[in-house]
Amino acid sequence: MAHKHETPSVEEVFEFSPELKRKFLLGGIIGLVLVAVGAFLVNSGIWGPEGFAGGAHEAAHGAEHAGGHGEEHGTGATLLHRIVANLWMNSIYFLGISVVGVFFISYNYVAKAGWYTSFKRIPEAFPAFMWIPSVLILGLFLFPTTRHIVMHWTHEGIMDPASHHYDKIIASKEWWLNMPFYLVRLVAYFVIWYYLWTQIRKNSLLEDAHGDLAYYTKSRNYAKVFLIFFAVTSSTAAWDLSMAIDTHWFSTMFGWYHLASWHVAGLAAIMLVILTLKGKGYLAGVNLSALQDLGKLMFGFSVFWTYVWFSQFLLIFYANLPEETIYFRERISGYGGRYFAPFITSLILNFIFPLLVLMARGSKRSFTLLKLSCWAILIGHWFDFYQMIMPGVAKDQGGIGLIEWGTTLTFVCAFAYVVLTQLAKANLYAKNHPFLEESLHHDI
Repeated sequence: MAHKHETPSVEEVFEFSPELKRKFLLGGIIGLVLVAVGAFLVNSGIWGPEGFAGGAHEAAHGAEHAGGHGEEHGTGATLLHRIVANLWMNSIYFLGISVVGVFFISYNYVAKAGWYTSFKRIPEAFPAFMWIPSVLILGLFLFPTTRHIVMHWTHEGIMDPASHHYDKIIASKEWWLNMPFYLVRLVAYFVIWYYLWTQIRKNSLLEDAHGDLAYYTKSRNYAKVFLIFFAVTSSTAAWDLSMAIDTHWFSTMFGWYHLASWHVAGLAAIMLVILTLKGKGYLAGVNLSALQDLGKLMFGFSVFWTYVWFSQFLLIFYANLPEETIYFRERISGYGGRYFAPFITSLILNFIFPLLVLMARGSKRSFTLLKLSCWAILIGHWFDFYQMIMPGVAKDQGGIGLIEWGTTLTFVCAFAYVVLTQLAKANLYAKNHPFLEESLHHDI
């Protein structure tokens, strides 16, 4: 005899308690204190061993050398470079996790998928955080000192043949890397991504209130527009935010690689929030089959990320062109080898761990193994963005210490606070979504 599954209540509201809010605010404050203490220790020379931070001498000569030409090989890097690199890196990482929320629901809308509908409100809340890293990125770029630290191509005279700072290779990219056009692109990414999310979110909530299928259709149409725009801008944003740091180097695969890292980190974050809420008694309607399908995506895109990573590495290794191999040499043996550990850690956590843990069907139905996989992927892709950005910005000042822990903790607490605030504003189930019943009874 077939078992009849009882449909859970679709009326469920998340309560973001004042106590929980205080915990996240306190976590953010602790993160800022860690950054301040870490900066003090490095600047005073108390904590500056090789492999962590640069010595006190380099740090003490901070701002006057910041952004000077000729830093491509690590000369003139300061403590300020390390702090700016952390802000830029974490902004890009959490921007990606945020925008993947709307990317995830958009491709499921367009595919007319139903399996994910029971937890749709989780990724739908993620893009609410997008404006914070967007403002930080724009602020760092608009302020001349920090702009020159992050983007070598912005230095005075670097594209002027009459200047002794002139760089022929960088000057050949002036059609793309120039101040007005670059800034317009950044604003366009952030504003249009955010706007399209607000429209999908608005119609999703109106669908809750009125139950009219027209709101689902509107959300789906906005999702189509988002996917078309994101298909191009996910790559160009990768070039502008990350690849442009190493101005001499380029890779035609970098856009896919960058997006793959964003995507799988976003999927892991979605899964982790679902599991955490289920542990607190919420989202009873999200069944093991839905979790297994989301786990399949985590597994599949971890393998895809590795495929793109290896393809990019193999082509550069095989060609053995100095202008290409310098990118990997800096990460494997450059700057005293300080970036080798993050480079290898990224591969282990992002490929080997998910491959071994998530391949089996049962592991994608185990809360413990799923949580372990989520944390491994999230930490692993943090290391991926670390090795992408730190060598080009922090150079010989890069390390893993209080500054890194504090900056990341602050971002994590801010992200959690904004997302949970957004979740508390609406029903946890999209109760009038046409595919909700399919999702609640999803069985594989």
